[in-house]
Amino acid sequence: MSSAERHPLPDLTRADVGIVKVGTWDTGAPDRQRRTVDAVRAAWGSRPWPHAGLLSYTVCTGEDGRTLLHYSQWSSEDAYQDFMRNGRDARDADIDAAVPGVERLGPDTFELYRSANRKDGAPRPGCIVTVDIRFDGPDPARQRDWVDTVFEALDSDPVPAPGRISAHFHAGTDGTRVLNYAEWETARAHVDALAAAGDGVGSPTPQWRRVRNHTGPTSSTVRRWTPALGFAPGERWNRAAGD
Repeated sequence: MSSAERHPLPDLTRADVGIVKVGTWDTGAPDRQRRTVDAVRAAWGSRPWPHAGLLSYTVCTGEDGRTLLHYSQWSSEDAYQDFMRNGRDARDADIDAAVPGVERLGPDTFELYRSANRKDGAPRPGCIVTVDIRFDGPDPARQRDWVDTVFEALDSDPVPAPGRISAHFHAGTDGTRVLNYAEWETARAHVDALAAAGDGVGSPTPQWRRVRNHTGPTSSTVRRWTPALGFAPGERWNRAAGD
């Protein structure tokens, strides 16, 4: 079994998380995507934990064969800024030397707002789906009202999507974005749910129509990812089979 198949996943609802940083890297091609994952594994697995305020760091590979999703949990923005000023080391330099030319986008800053948690006995997620909702201007109250409307739709849906394990809605600290980080059993389960619903995941109910007609959102970007690497203080989460 490969390290990707034994992936760890972060505890998305842990109480000590102050902020979440989410970024993407564009590696350019499938072979470079694989090499970048290997370079991240080597750079992080060979060094001490870089900062007490970093609580977890997870990397997922994009279904497009070129992108990587980076999801990190921090105790606070101050901790992240201190890391950027004083705690950075040679990790990025090693990665750049192994795979030159990787384009880094972000990271952007979010706070977890609401979660639909996995039930006891749910299978381990094989797919992460991110839904990036952009709003027409900064309005934190509207962000949260939109998420609350989504939860009304989820809670009243007569035919919940098979294969959906959990959903975690993050509010962008700039007031203009909501990011849903959703866990699914498989990528096929998400594809089938989209096809069954006909207009995004969700039954054709009045509650889901209110979500889709809500004022503010201007775009929605859906991406599927496969968990690849995870790191936490004091743990070697990225071990391969037999380690």
